[in-house]
Amino acid sequence: MGKRFVPETDPSGGPHVPVLLAEVLDALSPGPHSRIVDGTFGAGGYSRALLEAGAQVLAIDRDPAVLPHAEALRRAFPEHFTFVAGTFSELDRLAAPHGPIDAVVLDIGVSSMQLDEAERGFSFMRAGPLDMRMSREGESAADLVNRLAAEELADLLYAYGEERKSRRIAQFIVAARQDAPITTTLELARIIEKAIGRRPGDVHPATRAFQALRIAVNGEFEQLAEGLFAAERLLPAGGRLAVVSFHSLEDRIVKRFFDPQKGGPAQSRHLPQAAAAPRAWQPVAKAVKPGAAELARNPRARSAVLRCGTRSDVPARPPAYAGLGMPRIGGAV
Repeated sequence: MGKRFVPETDPSGGPHVPVLLAEVLDALSPGPHSRIVDGTFGAGGYSRALLEAGAQVLAIDRDPAVLPHAEALRRAFPEHFTFVAGTFSELDRLAAPHGPIDAVVLDIGVSSMQLDEAERGFSFMRAGPLDMRMSREGESAADLVNRLAAEELADLLYAYGEERKSRRIAQFIVAARQDAPITTTLELARIIEKAIGRRPGDVHPATRAFQALRIAVNGEFEQLAEGLFAAERLLPAGGRLAVVSFHSLEDRIVKRFFDPQKGGPAQSRHLPQAAAAPRAWQPVAKAVKPGAAELARNPRARSAVLRCGTRSDVPARPPAYAGLGMPRIGGAV
């Protein structure tokens, strides 16, 4: 079991509190001889805790904004910390030159650091350009909002954000962009609020739509699935994978990845029962959620779920989306 960790101060001067940190350390059991991949480096909270427990850490992130955090850890742990720019969907390839790996940790979705930077355009609570690109490359949220037809936009909001009023929101967006392109976060948030209203005490009406656009812009579900299978290829028998997700769609993918029978077709009790395929992850721990103390300290942790598993000696499976419950635009999961 790794030692407990007091959150560090990030380069901006504020405290960075990784979600479910103690539970992640318990799951990975870092020690002086551990080699661990932090596939979603962010502000470096998990990496620093693992380093302070004595582990060697290879950190991966596609966001150029994390470089000051990575440099701070490189200076503090020059012989134990390595940073590689890239996506965690290719973590097996990125980690291959760095020797055998004992564990992988993934923290899925947008970070507090990204939400708090208005110029990144992730938050409907802050004035900024409608961007949402983690890598700052490719098509932005504004591009999608102003390009997609109403039906395509509605399908995206429904599939990736579980937004039940997606068609009405899409109609209002298409009508609004006839006058001028929609380019800012607050402009889009106002259009959505106008479309579906807002009752006191409810979550902001733009919450699900912004989630859906962010996921689409960054290909987050595909990245997650590919990253999980990359970890399966990378880790030897006994290797550990810990994944923290923040909403039900992500958690469903992780749950079914660890236990494929959860997503398989139901077997009739009137027919001979098919033998279960050998499992690539065994054992798989029960899901863990934040306790009351963490929720009081960090309300953003309220939807977090940690799932972790230990790699068996079964050969890695070929990547496949079937059975993972991957949301599909315009189709079934």
